[in-house]
Amino acid sequence: MSNIIDRRLNSRGKSTSNRQRFLKRVEDQIKKAIPDIINQESIKENSGGGTVKVPVKGVEEPAFTHDPETGNKHIVRPGNDRFSEGDRVPKPKEGGQGSGAGSGPGSNSPEITQDDFVVVLTREEFLRFFFDDLELPNLVKRYMENSPTFENRRAGYTRYGVPSRLNIKSTWQQSLARRISLQGVYKKKLEKLEEELLATTDPVAMEALKVEIEKMKRFMIAIPFFEDVDLRYNHFETVPLPATSAVMFCIMDVSASMGYHEKDIAKRFFTLLYIFLTRQYENVDLVFIRHHTEAKEVDEDEFFNSRESGGTVVAPSLTLMQDIINERYSNGQWNIYGCQASDGDVWSDSDADECAKILKKEILPAVQYMAYIEISNRSKSSSLWKVYQHLANESLFSIRKIFEVNEIWPVFRGLFKKSTEMAGYLLMC
Repeated sequence: MSNIIDRRLNSRGKSTSNRQRFLKRVEDQIKKAIPDIINQESIKENSGGGTVKVPVKGVEEPAFTHDPETGNKHIVRPGNDRFSEGDRVPKPKEGGQGSGAGSGPGSNSPEITQDDFVVVLTREEFLRFFFDDLELPNLVKRYMENSPTFENRRAGYTRYGVPSRLNIKSTWQQSLARRISLQGVYKKKLEKLEEELLATTDPVAMEALKVEIEKMKRFMIAIPFFEDVDLRYNHFETVPLPATSAVMFCIMDVSASMGYHEKDIAKRFFTLLYIFLTRQYENVDLVFIRHHTEAKEVDEDEFFNSRESGGTVVAPSLTLMQDIINERYSNGQWNIYGCQASDGDVWSDSDADECAKILKKEILPAVQYMAYIEISNRSKSSSLWKVYQHLANESLFSIRKIFEVNEIWPVFRGLFKKSTEMAGYLLMC
């Protein structure tokens, strides 16, 4: 039995298999550090990979040691010039400074701390830990869209091709079948000639039969092992690659009541949702809608940085979203997602009722999932929150409240946590 050793170097000379085993051991510590990453300045920058601090205990390797409670042991420690066997080692005085871990230089704190081990993750590794236990609602419902990219796929065999595509197994099978069939024909003729040779007594006829018999034997021996008719080449066809597509609507209230803090929370949540969508879908379109007394579609820069503000009328933004869906994404090839961020203040209760009406009749039947994020720390529910509560459905429309940055990740996990029903479906597949 032969052993194959792969001596190809991995990137930067590191072992990929060893790295994967290491990341598996520290997986829990990395997941615990994710909320701290959310609280940093930019989610987009961190999504490309970065540094994650993992406690030292997470990188300790197991080892076999002798049981200190049993057996007879004689230990010689190097560097001992003060003590002999049987001497008692004096206990060190309290308050001394050592090289062990502590809460700071010269600290007398009784708390035991450890230094952190820094792990650098690639973008793929970071996103795998980031979204490992999350899923998009209604993810099974995917429409396929033709992609401009193509790939070659196996499509049987052909009798003509280049030597590099020669299929040895199929060629040998064709050669074997041809040789067996030809040998069978010659054997039948040879048996018939031998029977005629035994039955004849004429010397001239016997000599002619012997010549024919030798001729048949030479034909059997001369059958070529391979001929051009035996050759079979792998055949490939160029086929288009199907790709799943999604569109994400970002609707943000930019009225005067939405300050810098509220807009920053909304931006972080939208960015997090976009990163999540790009992990699930190959093509993702973004539609930005901002509204105060009126709604309009804008680009990303204006969406997050424009200083335009005014009163709060929400219904026009949902109407604009529906118009864009009907105009650009109503062909059944798009998975539509929406996220609305607001502080909940509306001009009037009639505006809130109009929002609920548009959502129920127009938007929710057309989307895969819709989320409403209310950025407010008020204990009293807003008018918009009250009407949305009657439409809330965890599988299609969810509403949540956020006010602090550290609340973003728990809310996001709550919106997209994996369900038992989806897990069962994936197992059946």
